[in-house]
Amino acid sequence: MGTASDGGAADRKEIIKTAWILAGLTAFEFFVAFTWRGFAEMTGISVETVQTMKNLLFIILTIFKAFYIVAYFMHLKHELRRLILTVGIPFLFIIWLIIGLIIEGSYWGSLS
Repeated sequence: MGTASDGGAADRKEIIKTAWILAGLTAFEFFVAFTWRGFAEMTGISVETVQTMKNLLFIILTIFKAFYIVAYFMHLKHELRRLILTVGIPFLFIIWLIIGLIIEGSYWGSLS
C-alpha cells in the first residue's frame, strides 16, 4: 500500500486496476448475455445446454467479482487470517443454505 510520501498513489493504482478488472468482467458478462443464442446456433448445441453453461459461467464470474470486491474494496486482502475466516465461513453457510433451498424447493411442488 502507499506510504505518506507518495500520497497514496499506489493505493489509487490498485483501486483503478481492480475497477478495470471488474469492468472487464462485467463487459464480458454483457457480451455473453447478448450472444449466447448465436453461439448455440453456430455450434449446434441445444439452447438449454448453452443456457446452462451461460448460467454456470455467470455464477463463476459473480463469485470472482465478489472476491475482488471483498478483497480490495472491503480491505480483507491484507487482513489477518482469522478475520477472513470470520467473514468467509458464514458466507459458506449462506451458499449451503441457498443450495439447500434450491434442492428442497423442487420438492415443495410435488406435495399433495
